[in-house]
Amino acid sequence: MSVRRADSLGGRAAIVGIGATEFSKDSGRSELKLAVEAVRTALDDAGLTPADVDGLVTFTMDTSPEITVAQAAGIGELSFFSRIHYGGGAACATVQQAVLAVASGVADVVVCYRAFNERSGRRFGSGVQHREPSAEGTALGWNLPFGLLTPASWVAMAAQRYLHTFNLTPEAFGHVAVTDRRHAARNPAAYFYEKPITLADHAASRWIVEPLRLLDCCQETDGGQAIVVTSAERARDLPRPPAVIVAAAQGAGRAQEQMTSFYRDGLTGLPEMDVVARQLWRTSGLTPSDIDVGILYDHFTPFVLMQLEEFGFCGPGEAADFVADGALPLNTHGGQLGEAYLHGMNGIAEAVRQIRGTSVNQISGAARTLVTAGTGVPTSGLILGTDD
Repeated sequence: MSVRRADSLGGRAAIVGIGATEFSKDSGRSELKLAVEAVRTALDDAGLTPADVDGLVTFTMDTSPEITVAQAAGIGELSFFSRIHYGGGAACATVQQAVLAVASGVADVVVCYRAFNERSGRRFGSGVQHREPSAEGTALGWNLPFGLLTPASWVAMAAQRYLHTFNLTPEAFGHVAVTDRRHAARNPAAYFYEKPITLADHAASRWIVEPLRLLDCCQETDGGQAIVVTSAERARDLPRPPAVIVAAAQGAGRAQEQMTSFYRDGLTGLPEMDVVARQLWRTSGLTPSDIDVGILYDHFTPFVLMQLEEFGFCGPGEAADFVADGALPLNTHGGQLGEAYLHGMNGIAEAVRQIRGTSVNQISGAARTLVTAGTGVPTSGLILGTDD
């Protein structure tokens, strides 16, 4: 796909299997074991076996190499293996890589996976503690001396500007948190099952970095998630209703950094997600009014509002009211705020469930779902649809 024209991948591949471990704060097992459990569960869901797999895709941040997962899961020869950089921004791009492989004939069945002990092991929320010399480290180095050491502190810079520009209060972010937790409360797989919150709860939660409160920040989770992709033709012969990949895109904006793009002309939007949005709309031929469910990456609530605006669901500064009005079913699994933080991969699984009609918060007649990956970094997105 090019930022200048539509691509030809739409409709050529589908997600046919999803699988996850339980989501916890202490898995009690290795990240490799989590990855293998998720992969095997996803293959069972797809009605396929390890012998059917010839491609694997994961994140550069994942500690379980493709060849090691293949060996441990009983997968044989691989003709395709790939990794995507930029943390949570990689989520939907793993599926895009799988589509590229399947559509070009490089592989027949590709499994995308992500597994980590992000709560009991390395906690991303603890911030920068050590960096190997790199160009990315140099970019961070301009901000670290001023106390911007954590993801929350980096996002808070943009969040504060957003509130100032549109004359809003931090309550604007609370609508996202309340919506996610309402859905999580009905999801037995969610960490915050049966634990909804109110705007008052959001306002009473402690400050992390102003204007972000505790309930504006996603969880830290142990777990694994896997997604199985194959051709649209083969998908029709498998037991589950396929979630057709209508469009897939990656995007990086001008003057892009990882979470610290503070030298752009403005801080109230997400240019990298605008790149993704333009490509998804162009290739799919769809518009915001065609989307039935939005699964938007929610590591921090302010960036959910900015995503809605970048995709054109509402105008700049209008997203808080848009969410409060329930104008678009949003993060029906509970999101990373309510279900689990799996770098967005669990959001892709929820989008598949909506297409299948099996979500615990099922939206009647859901035929098109929008999924996004991490924001503030080079990112990615998907539109999934029914096979019609």
